[in-house]
Amino acid sequence: MNILFIEDDTIETMKLHRTVSKLQFKHQITEAKNGEEALRILRSGSKLPDIILLDLNMPRMSGLEFLKILKDDESFKYLPTIILTTSENRADLLECYRIGIAGYVIKPLKYEDYEHRLKQVFQYWEINELVKA
Repeated sequence: MNILFIEDDTIETMKLHRTVSKLQFKHQITEAKNGEEALRILRSGSKLPDIILLDLNMPRMSGLEFLKILKDDESFKYLPTIILTTSENRADLLECYRIGIAGYVIKPLKYEDYEHRLKQVFQYWEINELVKA
């Protein structure tokens, strides 16, 4: 799968790469440090990602702001977007689902739990029929 990973925290980015490597997934991961960079990547004309993993708490443009722009765009609104965040705020969760996310995953503190959750996310999306605009 082609994955767009939008995350400003270097440690979280390292955790994702470590997990993908350890689980021997062959996914192509494109990184963006914030929503603005992610939009530039999406609008560059390169191949669209199969899924987007999105953090909510980022500088310049929050995950919610990015999500609203993404889902208002005819070319990108069907891209499955999974929130990968530390936010357990119910208002965030409800707003994300209202806008149109495909899933909301809380980043656990223990690496083993993080690995288990990402494995489940990747396995689920590997068998899904994906829609591209």
